[in-house]
Amino acid sequence: MSLTGAESYFEDFTPGDVYEHSRGRTVTEMDNVLITHLTMNTASPHFNLHMMQGFMGGEFPERLVMGGYTIGLVVGLTSEDISENAVADLGYTNIRLKAPVFHGDTLYAESEILRLEESPVRPDCGVVHYRFRGRNQQGVEVVEGERTILVKKRAFWTEQ
Repeated sequence: MSLTGAESYFEDFTPGDVYEHSRGRTVTEMDNVLITHLTMNTASPHFNLHMMQGFMGGEFPERLVMGGYTIGLVVGLTSEDISENAVADLGYTNIRLKAPVFHGDTLYAESEILRLEESPVRPDCGVVHYRFRGRNQQGVEVVEGERTILVKKRAFWTEQ
């Protein structure tokens, strides 16, 4: 099933729904260099090309994109359909970085709604648990994880 969920409210989600998100994003050298320096990540594999070409017998042809950036980018690709009406991130679990990402890779995302629950403290919102997956341009899965968000309920947030 392929759905589009722009502006989705809590009531619009159903466990088992799968979203093939339409946007993709190509990772640039600038993205990786900036994020590694902004976050003070001094691991050479992210910004030292000469070292990477000799690293592990030349296994990696390019600098590795920082895992935190990969996770953030894939979650961002899910936002148009899943979290446009979210009011809070509640948590991330079961995150796995499954394959390297390099400059020039284009990432795409898929989400599956796992479960829904009422918010114990906010009657105007509900809790959505979903699994996200990111794949590169060759279809190789590079990241997966689960995210829990607090999402607006339509009856409380729209004019009647």
